[in-house]
Order: sequence, then C-alpha cells, then structure tokens
Amino acid sequence: MTETVDTSLIVEKLGDHLALVTINRPEARNAVNRAVARALESAVDDLEQDPDIWAVVLTGAGGQVFSAGADLKEVARGNLRELITERYGFAGFVHAQRSKPWIAAVDGLALAGGCEMALACDMIVASENGAFGLPEVTRGLIAAAGGLYRLPRAIPKAVALELILTADRLPAARAAEFGMVNRLVPAGQVVPAALALAKSIAVNAPLAVRESLAVARLAADLDDRALRERSDAAQERLMRTEDFAEGPRAFAEKRPPVWKGR
Repeated sequence: MTETVDTSLIVEKLGDHLALVTINRPEARNAVNRAVARALESAVDDLEQDPDIWAVVLTGAGGQVFSAGADLKEVARGNLRELITERYGFAGFVHAQRSKPWIAAVDGLALAGGCEMALACDMIVASENGAFGLPEVTRGLIAAAGGLYRLPRAIPKAVALELILTADRLPAARAAEFGMVNRLVPAGQVVPAALALAKSIAVNAPLAVRESLAVARLAADLDDRALRERSDAAQERLMRTEDFAEGPRAFAEKRPPVWKGR
C-alpha cells in the first residue's frame, strides 16, 4: 500500500511488516523544505503507531542524492526554522523518539542535514559510489541537527573532526571500513539491500527487537549498572507478553514462531 503524505514524501507499507519512506524531491537533490519536514514528522508518528510495521527504510528519490540537507533557497529567504519541527527537530526526524529500527538507504550523496538524517537512523546501507559530508561551515552554518556529536560516535574522533572542520567528504567505502555503514552495495541496489536487511530484522519478535534497540542505543551514554537495570526492566516487560511464551514453545515444537507483537 502506497500513501503519499505529501508529493514531497512517499510512504509505502510493503508487507512483511516493512515500510519504505522516500523523500521525493530529486529535482532539488531531495533537500528538506517545510513540506518535507511536516510530512516526515507525520510519517514517523503514523509508522510508530501502526502495529503492523516493525522496521522502516528511509531513502531519497532519483538514485543520485539521499538528501542534500536543508533547502538553501529556503535558508536564504530566512526560513531555516520552517525546516525544523518543534517535536522532532530538523526535517521532522533527527530528534524523533522512535521505538522501531530505521535504516537509511543512501544511494549517492548524503550531505549536511542529509548526512545527519542518515546518522539519526539505526543502520545505513550505502552505494559504492556514495559519500557523506557535513559542509555547513562552508556556508557559515554548523551541523546542528546531530552531526557534530553523532559523526564522532560513528567513526574515529580525529577523522570526524577533520570532516566537520574541512567540509571534506567521506567516501562510503571508507565509512564502511569504520563501521558507520552496515552494507556497501552497487549503485541502484541500495533500497533492495536495505529492505532485505529490514526483513531480516522483522522476522524476529518485534517487542524483543524494540526493547533491545532501546538499551543498545544508550550503550555509549550510560554506565554498566544503569544499562543492566534497563536490561532487567526490559526483560521483565517481555516476560509478560505472548511473544515471550511463543518463542520457546515454537522451538520445542520445531516450527517457526508466530509473533503477535503483544
């Protein structure tokens, strides 16, 4: 099922508990304007609330640029704040509190806010000819949508600082070597590869995936004691679900589990 939240954003619910969200402004290098930000915020809310969606892929149309970030024509008009939503920040996305895994499918370039959107996802699949960059300093701006702290977490700090301060680009192949990119695939194969990765997640118990993701996201921010407490609390919640009983039962009966998400 395809839902066009706005002509600038397409949401497809594909079956197998997957959704594909496409920024649809290839003529503007999929740059974020007010319409994209509002539509993406709405899409995040809808997909979070949909019990049948267990994993999401985010991409850009056209196969050349995932997103070039903020639409600089809008910024030049003094409309930068229009690209930021009160709840979820830049593009209605980078600070969203999402419980489900999102995968960025980066075919080509992910620059400025586009790079920050990719970093805000949980995983990245990128094309071999792709690259990432934070060129904000060349326009008198800073990468304030998470790039200044998420990039140094994703790759070695010294390399991140060089990229942030010089505005140089990081080839996708080198990003993969650093562990920032999960899958490196030929151009044009990014979305299928990202959906395959999402499907490999969605075959698992969805509540266990979400609880695991919530703790793992905090691994670099909390000490072991706090993380252990969160892990124990998550396990307690899972023990009260139908899926917790289904997993061992399916194993004993030598059949695939049938997850209900409850």
